[in-house]
Amino acid sequence: MKVPLFIAVLLAGAAALGAAPDDVSYRLRRIVKGTKVPAVAAAVVVDGQIAAFGATGLRSADDTTAVTPEDVWHLGSCTKSMTASVAAMLVEDGALRWDSTIGEIFADLGDAVRPAWRDVKLEQLLVHRGGAPHDPPAALWKAACERKGTATEQRRAFTAGILATEPEKPPGTHWIYSDCGYAIAGAMMERATGKAWEELMRERLFVPLGLKSAGFGEPATVGQFDQPWGHTGEEAPYDPIPPGTPEADNPPAIGPAATVHMTISDFARYAAWHVAGARGEGTLLTPASFKKLHAPAEKQEYAMGWVVTKRRWAGGTALMHNGDNTMFYAVMWLGPTANTCFVAACNADGPEASEACDEAITMLINDY
Repeated sequence: MKVPLFIAVLLAGAAALGAAPDDVSYRLRRIVKGTKVPAVAAAVVVDGQIAAFGATGLRSADDTTAVTPEDVWHLGSCTKSMTASVAAMLVEDGALRWDSTIGEIFADLGDAVRPAWRDVKLEQLLVHRGGAPHDPPAALWKAACERKGTATEQRRAFTAGILATEPEKPPGTHWIYSDCGYAIAGAMMERATGKAWEELMRERLFVPLGLKSAGFGEPATVGQFDQPWGHTGEEAPYDPIPPGTPEADNPPAIGPAATVHMTISDFARYAAWHVAGARGEGTLLTPASFKKLHAPAEKQEYAMGWVVTKRRWAGGTALMHNGDNTMFYAVMWLGPTANTCFVAACNADGPEASEACDEAITMLINDY
């Protein structure tokens, strides 16, 4: 049967633009009701296109303002893979090497750097095998939380403080999940380029990928319910934390580990960029660099900001990472072989938040 001309034009236009993503906000309501978290958001990408996304719940447990699918969520340690991605770009540029050492980059610190740190490589820091501690010294963390100086100055002081102490374990011998290690890596990137880590992230990652909502710190404006607030507590009733207070987010000193925020759809676009990279179809980085980022270090599942595992829905290898700042929780799951990825976020942390995000992703896996 011959299709009428006007219908053919409409179909051609729809094919060119791609089908509009499904809004699954209403389907997330059951999850919020069951887990009692303030709000949850989720999205899925199939074959490079956002197939569905949505959000439901409240921006603050103490207010009636509802979240929207365009709200911004704190991603916690999902920031780490972003930092590693930009580090790979700097390696391709020749500004850094994977084997650039702390002693080389911070030569100006001289004897203030303990000898055990001097041969630690950028790559070791990014796979958590550089000997950096899981928890910084209490006095150093207190100073970081005072946020004195520019973000770069804060990272410089924090890094110098870590390097003035002994590593938690001999570098290269143990896997220790460490925000401190990523803070050092970020400071190395700043030292090598003369640009703040935040500027590097915007210039090299956010702008090229069109992640217009991406930023740093707590999402909401001081005194307003214009974005989700973070909440403390592991289960309801949750306590909302006002934006602009010292408790509202991690200090910039550990920004490269865990301070990025963005919408759930931009979060999905970022994850999809890595799916494409793993398939040899990526932009901004060579296939070899994507392979490096996604390859676990010897005798561990952790790569550079990614846990590498297996899932049936992924068709084999899956990449994932989750993150929190104790007030927000986020998670991403990537299936390169299946050419799909799933992301979710919640404005709370703890077991219920993790369960809510896992349920949202399971729902999307089953449906898409």
